[in-house]
This record gives sequence, C-alpha cells and structure tokens, in this order.
Amino acid sequence: MAIKAKQIAIYGKGGIGKSTTTSNLSAALSKLGYKVMQFGCDPKSDSTNTLRDGTYIPTVLDTLREKNQVNAHDVIFKGFNGIYCVEAGGPSPGVGCAGRGIITAVELFKQQRIFEELDLDYVIYDVLGDVVCGGFAVPIREGIAEHVFTVSSADFMALYAANNLFKGIQKYSNSGGALLGGVIANSINQPYSKEIIDDFVEVTKTQVVEYIPRSVTVTQCELQGKTTIEAAPDSAQAKVYTSLAEKISNHTNSKTPAPLGVQELRDWASKWGKYLLALQTGEIRNELAPNI
Repeated sequence: MAIKAKQIAIYGKGGIGKSTTTSNLSAALSKLGYKVMQFGCDPKSDSTNTLRDGTYIPTVLDTLREKNQVNAHDVIFKGFNGIYCVEAGGPSPGVGCAGRGIITAVELFKQQRIFEELDLDYVIYDVLGDVVCGGFAVPIREGIAEHVFTVSSADFMALYAANNLFKGIQKYSNSGGALLGGVIANSINQPYSKEIIDDFVEVTKTQVVEYIPRSVTVTQCELQGKTTIEAAPDSAQAKVYTSLAEKISNHTNSKTPAPLGVQELRDWASKWGKYLLALQTGEIRNELAPNI
C-alpha cells in the first residue's frame, strides 16, 4: 500500500518561530478537515506542546531506551482536534548525534507502516535548523518529505540558515531528495522586512508562501499552552495561519533553489545594511529599495 499522506518538512533556525508556525499549520489543516500527524524532530522535544495544552510527551528515543522493542502506537499521542503528535527525541545529553532521533523514529514508523494504517492526509516534520547534521537532513536526503518549507525572518542569521538549507536541497535534488516549496516569512511587521525577504527569494529563485506578522496574540495563546488556532480562532493571526494552511494544501510544485555562495550572501546582506542605514539617517525616503 502506498503512503497516501502528503509529507512536508518545515525547517528553520532555532528561535525563529518554526515550531509555533508548524503547530498552527497542523491545527489549521486539521480544522480544514485533514487528518494530520506532527512529527517533532528537535531534541528538545517541544514541537507538539501547544497541540497538547503545554504538556510534554514521551519521545521515541526515550521509549526505546526503556524497552528493546517499541510499538509505534506507544509513542503517538492525540492532540488538538485529533492531531497525532510524535516527538522523535534525542540522545542523552553530551552523547551521540542529535539527528539520531529522526533516523530511528522514521525507520520505526516505516517498518510498522503507521502512516498507511492511520490513513493520514499530512505528516508534518518539524526539523531544527539548517542542514549541518546527517540526521537533520534525513527528510530531505531520503526523499521522505515531498515538499520542504523554511521559516525565516528578515534577520541575517535566519536567512543564512535558510540559504544553508537551500544548499542541502540542491545537493540531494538529483538523487531523489525533497525539493523546496518556499519560504514562510515570519515576524514581518515592517515594510523593509518584506522587501528584504522578497529580494532574498528572488535572488535564490524561490518564493514566499505566506507573510506572518509578529503578534501578541501568539504569545498570549502559547502562555496558555495552546495554538492560536485553538485559543483565538477568530483572531487576525488565526486567519493568517489558515491562509498558510490553504496555500500549502494547494501546493504541488516544489523546485530546486539557487543558494548564494558565502561571499555572495555577505555582499547581498551588506547592500541591504547600507540601504537601511541610509533610511534610518534620512539620506533616502522610506520607499522601496533600489535594485540592489
């Protein structure tokens, strides 16, 4: 039986709002009527917290350390609106590769044919950072994910991580690896932030999937241990996450990006830095950036 589920990997620099975005995406897809599994691939094991009222769940690796054999159902927990929640986990602190949890968990689920059994519409992998570890590259390298999206703000280090991800996708694109669906632009509250993201996706030959503003609503909901979709379903922010879910559900054509070289990225960022300085000092008016 072929896997029916549309498998998606969401990457992004730590602290960029990746798990917040992923959980709200899962929640919004579930409200649209889809059967969803969120697969947390961060060793901190906190991807699915807001789908389960702020509670942690046993991880695949922790459970395997306690038992020689594990039934995958023992590490699957129901969350908001029936979303299946899984945390891959990581090694004991200071020991082993942080990506080992992804490799082990994915292999366990494949062997026991869990995705087929649950008849899922979506499996969403929430993956840490850029591709610096073989484990974190698994959803891309092995072609497990059909489509990859990255969450990024307009900050340089977030874009640096996104560009590194693009390099990983490009590397594996000719050997059956996953391709890039686009950038989910997070914390976009200023016009210049949108301009920077728009220019970045243009020079790397990709696209913005959705612009997500920074909102106190998200903070209020997360302090309650919930997603915005659950705790503030009528808010403007929930409408943005629903729009993102609709766009991803309609997405079919992912591509190989064109990452910048290290010096190219530095030069590109430097031009934007000079532009913003001139904007701040009043040398130029607050208008769209020139062709930099």
